[in-house]
Parts: sequence; structure tokens; C-alpha cells
Amino acid sequence: MTDTTAADATSVSAKPATRPARPFFSSGPCAKPPGWDASKLACQSLGRSHRSKIGKARLQYAIDLMREMLGLPDTHRIGIVPGSDTGAFEMAMWTMLGARGVTTLAWESFGEGWVTDAVKQLKLEPTVIRADYGRLPDLDTVDWSDDVLFTWNGTTSGVRVPDGEWIPADREGLCFADATSAVFAYDLPWDKIDVATFSWQKVLGGEGAHGVLILGPRAVERLTEYTPAWPLPKVFRLVSKGALAEGVFKGETINTPSMLAVEDVIFALEWAKGLGGLHGLIARSNANAAALDKIVAERDWLGHLAVDSGIRSKTSVCLTVEGADEAFIKKFASLLEKEDAAYDVAGYRDAPPGLRIWCGATVDTADIEALGPWLDWAYSAARQA
Repeated sequence: MTDTTAADATSVSAKPATRPARPFFSSGPCAKPPGWDASKLACQSLGRSHRSKIGKARLQYAIDLMREMLGLPDTHRIGIVPGSDTGAFEMAMWTMLGARGVTTLAWESFGEGWVTDAVKQLKLEPTVIRADYGRLPDLDTVDWSDDVLFTWNGTTSGVRVPDGEWIPADREGLCFADATSAVFAYDLPWDKIDVATFSWQKVLGGEGAHGVLILGPRAVERLTEYTPAWPLPKVFRLVSKGALAEGVFKGETINTPSMLAVEDVIFALEWAKGLGGLHGLIARSNANAAALDKIVAERDWLGHLAVDSGIRSKTSVCLTVEGADEAFIKKFASLLEKEDAAYDVAGYRDAPPGLRIWCGATVDTADIEALGPWLDWAYSAARQA
């Protein structure tokens, strides 16, 4: 296929003959796993108390599946908590920060959110290291005598940290990784991560409102040996009478979970297990990202916000569109949605105007490939409107 330049794109008028079979490219909540249907969900826990024998068993089963899929060592605990990834990360911040200095890294919207929490809410006077959208700061400048907060994969910027090599094994502070778009998409170095959070609604294609909090042994030690100066709401309390509330990490949730959402993520995890587990999920994400890279490379008017491929997300891929402003992107995305060719592909509201295409494991590569001609059509149609 030859390059499609901006001038060529204005002459494209015919709608492509083939649409993506599943045009779900939202970066959260994301596409459901292929073959998903509500009628396929187990229902024995529905209408039952989450504290009943069956309720606790299904919550524990979800935790066990997550541990198995992630290859998570026994040293790390997994808890299902309220408030999606945001709730999980803020729970970690409110319960563990303040024991030593804090460094916050921000290169996209959610990282900036953690800066706001640390500065305005917890009043910690952190060291803040920033980079523009599409870039990373110099990770070698991070002082690991501090607790360090960062997003592993920036959903709103399409930028990820390249690996865990920049995190020292002998760090003094805790490593807090907001990994909501990274867990189940990358092989994460759990020995380098003390606190990780994510949401089922991302790579697993699950439902929102529930977060997952993963704690390494150093984080548990901090929780049991340090008491923050500020009061903690009930939904943040992970310690009782000086000891870790172990029940939270055995399916005894702090507040009432949706058992329908639990059954939904169990479906996704069992689907993932059938693919070969984590490496099967990673392979699907990589294939999707490669297919989108090919589309971008073939079009002069389309580019990556993260120019450096070594730090480019394999899940939430953010694209630049030549000459586009916010109004143009809104029109572009609306045209695709009206044609049932692609849903929810406009970039995040705080990011530079552009597109954002989810390439996580629940998307089929054939649908990414089918999207390319529709991007040409929408670009042409939006320019002519």
C-alpha cells in the first residue's frame, strides 16, 4: 500500500466495504473479550451476600486467577477495593505516604492527578518531575530515598516506562505504580514494585467501579509500622489493631462489591487462561499495536504522540492528526461512531487533540486492520464538512 498524504485523503469519498466486526476501541471501559455474552456468566453468586460462603469463594477465585495469570509471587497480596484504579491508588497514598519524602512523576493526566493529591490534599510538598505529553522525564534523576509515584502506562498520553531497570533493587522508598493500563499487557517486574493498582475495565475488558490493590512485603511493613497523620475514611482502612486486615486480600472486601462484575471478570480471566495466560494476552496486545503501527506508517497525516517507540504504549495508543484541533477530532470521531466503524476514539480531554485507539488483548487484530480505511474516510469527510 502506498502512502496516503493529506492531499490524497481529501479525494477519498467512498465508504470502505468492510467494517470492524467489533468496533470497540475505547480506552476504558474497554472491549469485552471475544465471545463474551451476558448469558455466559456464572450466576450462582448473584443475589447472594458477598459475605456468604459462595460470595467469598467467588471473590477468592477471582483473586486466585489474577495471581495465576500474573505469575505473582506469594510475597505479594491482592485485594479487591472500591473506586476503580483511582480508589486503589488513593487508598495506597492515604495509608502509606508521609513516612519519608515523596517524588511524583507526571507525564499525563492521571500522573498529574496524583501530584494534585500529594500537594493539595495530603500537603506533602513532594518533588515533582514532569514531562510533556508524548515524552518521559529523565528517569535516572529519580531519588529512590523517597517514595516514588508514577504511571507505568500513561493511558492519556500513550507513553509507558520502558521497563523496571531504572528502579533499584536496594531502594529505600516504596515504588508506587499506577499500572491500570499495564497489568495483563506487560510482564511486570514484581520484585521492583511495592504497590501496584489497576482496574478490571482496562486490559481484561471487565466492568468499572472496582480496583485491585497489589502490595509487596515492603508495603505491608509500611502499613503495619506507620500511622499517617490524617484521618482515614472507612473504605481506605487496611490495618486493624496494628495488623494488616488480611481478610481484604482473601475476598473479604471492605465494602459491598458487585457480584455481577466479579462474575464478569472471572469470565475474562478464564478466557485469558485459555489463551495461555499472561503471555497470550501480551501477544494479542503486541499484534494489535503492530497492526496500528503499520496503519500509521502508511499515512503521512497520521502520527504517534509518543514518537519514541521504546516508550510507546502497546495498549492505549495515542495518535496525532495533521492540522487537527479539538473540534476536528470531535467531528472525526463522531463520523466513525455514526457509521458503527469505531467507537470512542477521540483522545483524552486534557491531552493534545488527536485519536486514541485501544490495542489491548480483548481487541481482535483483524478489527484494527479494518479500521485503517475508515480512518482515511473519516479524515476526508471531516476535512470536507
